[in-house]
Amino acid sequence: MIRRAHELKEEKVTGFKGGQGEVTILHILEEGKNEFNGKGRLYARFILKPGTSIGLHQHSGDFEAYYILKGQGLVNDNGTETLVKAGDMVLTKNGESHAITNNGDEDLEYMALILYV
Repeated sequence: MIRRAHELKEEKVTGFKGGQGEVTILHILEEGKNEFNGKGRLYARFILKPGTSIGLHQHSGDFEAYYILKGQGLVNDNGTETLVKAGDMVLTKNGESHAITNNGDEDLEYMALILYV
């Protein structure tokens, strides 16, 4: 299967997980199309404009990995705030919490993958 760039589902969410601003999500795989074979629910590119954030939330029954492609952000990793930039990876395991804020001057772009435990 090949899905062309213009065929990818784009979603815009305001106040994602209680965060600020509008987050753009470009879905690479779609759960509703059974593309995860029951093993996950998200593989997507996220774009956060400066000042935009995803609110603090806990993972239960799954885990999430971020791979930062562009820009910089401030990650709340279980209560510890850390700066991240292009090339960094963030792993939030089952039962852990995280949030991310674009605190830079350019778009923050990253890949996100959520798989079930």
